[in-house]
Amino acid sequence: MRGFSRDIGIDLGTATTLVYVQGKGIVLREPSVVAMRTDTKTILAVGEEAKRMVGRTPGNIIAIRPMRDGVIADFDITKAMLDHFISRVNPRKGLFRPRVIIGIPSGVTEVEKRAVIEAALQAGAKEAHTVEEPMAAAIGAGLPVEEPTGSMVVDIGGGTTDVAVISLGGIVTNKSLRVGGDEMDEAIINYIKREYNLMIGERTAEEIKIQIGSAFPKEKEESMDIRGRDLVSGLPKTLRITSTEILEALKEPLSSIVEAIKMTLEKTPPELAADIMDRGIMLTGGGALLSGIDKLIRQETGMPVQIADNPTDCVALGAGKILEESSLFRRVLSPATRV
Repeated sequence: MRGFSRDIGIDLGTATTLVYVQGKGIVLREPSVVAMRTDTKTILAVGEEAKRMVGRTPGNIIAIRPMRDGVIADFDITKAMLDHFISRVNPRKGLFRPRVIIGIPSGVTEVEKRAVIEAALQAGAKEAHTVEEPMAAAIGAGLPVEEPTGSMVVDIGGGTTDVAVISLGGIVTNKSLRVGGDEMDEAIINYIKREYNLMIGERTAEEIKIQIGSAFPKEKEESMDIRGRDLVSGLPKTLRITSTEILEALKEPLSSIVEAIKMTLEKTPPELAADIMDRGIMLTGGGALLSGIDKLIRQETGMPVQIADNPTDCVALGAGKILEESSLFRRVLSPATRV
């Protein structure tokens, strides 16, 4: 029977959900957004299609991001979103129900963890497990998590940043903070509002971050035109901003991330700290793609820093490796919850 049901690993992110199917790899990468009619409560679109509607919906339609800060903010909509994604990768869901592993931030409460498991079971999983995201990210980035050596991973997602030191298949010390890509977008929105009296949307802020955002001064200054609403006249307006300004805007969220890394290093046993000094810090998650973030962390900690090959895919790849390697499956997962 198992041959027909392909097990699934899910990185249920605040910004993006990735789905790994056993034997196939990552088959789905969609924004964690659901568009719904407020009057009838019917779901109109999920994923990319729904993301295009953010900030552009009429009164009776809302585009919701059901995950906030890495945890479920709206249970029913998260369940519907998971159901949609699982059905897409496992069309014969009614016949063969998959085992599902879901990555969750390391700082979640038991109640938040239970909500994720419950949503997966109701969305058609035969059994559901959770794995802490920094552990999954470390496995996905190819770090030797089962060996008696220290590996440090910093997973910067949309809603959370997880910092962890891993050895012998377990997390030795960790820190999870609710600062990530969303917080950076928010910082850009607030900076432009404060400096220019211009209101921009979340999507524009994200585009600015991707195109000219940086964590470390760039050799050559870059600039781009942005459009928003002038708060004084109330009319649309175009403005040119530079990478130096965005560097200034991102200072606060970035300093929180650096502080979390320093605090984790301070709590690390000396033998493992020596290993990290040799091997360095591995950056994963979408936030690792921010220009110059490795240079900033290297400067602030004095440690070697490297960015994983596919930083955005690490948690999903790690969940997939756990499914495929029984030794990892037994060591790093929470006990199963079945239906």
